[in-house]
Amino acid sequence: MPIHNYDGETFVAFIDLCGFKELMRTEDKAWRALDYLYSTGYQVLRENNNQNHIEGLFVSDSGVLFVRRNHQQGISPEMELQSLLSAVKKINDMMLGHDLMLMTSIAYGQFKYQERIEFVGIEKNPIYGNAYASAYFDNANGIPRIQPGQCRLVKRGLPDWYNDNNPNAGQFSDFLRVRAGDPQHYYFYWNVVTPDEIDRFEEHYKDAYSLKFQGMLKALKR
Repeated sequence: MPIHNYDGETFVAFIDLCGFKELMRTEDKAWRALDYLYSTGYQVLRENNNQNHIEGLFVSDSGVLFVRRNHQQGISPEMELQSLLSAVKKINDMMLGHDLMLMTSIAYGQFKYQERIEFVGIEKNPIYGNAYASAYFDNANGIPRIQPGQCRLVKRGLPDWYNDNNPNAGQFSDFLRVRAGDPQHYYFYWNVVTPDEIDRFEEHYKDAYSLKFQGMLKALKR
């Protein structure tokens, strides 16, 4: 289904496929990776859209997800964040099953998507807003550099209701942590089952960092 116009404040996630430039050295691997990304995104969005109002689009080796907010339905911002994190977790889990990792940055703010007239051979879908810009630039140039498999929430611009002491931030609040040395983000530990596993995962991830891609892949699958 097409994405209809949207203009308002919301959560936006920018997803990037890790190692795609390297995959492009082998055309078959690159095409398979893109096919997995598109089919996974489509499946997750189709399953979530009816109830959780998560929409998105995928272009080349990246994707943009956003929450279509509808205040008349009484869905709280906390629930909206839960829904987006749930979709991100599912996409990451499914891609990891294909030995592919993603990097995901999430930001809150103004977001605008506008449909344009289309004809054969061209499609125009303008995307605007500081939420998209913040998520995109954090993924591309954020400090510290985001690493394969990580998903993080940019603190700057978050609404007042979300802070470290809010007990109602959602069912995923225990999986969102400030990582040592980085006070600018909350990291979403999507690949652990319980919050108690986060510290152990961090140790595995640090050890795997020196082993680069394959080590990170192994750490995420623990």
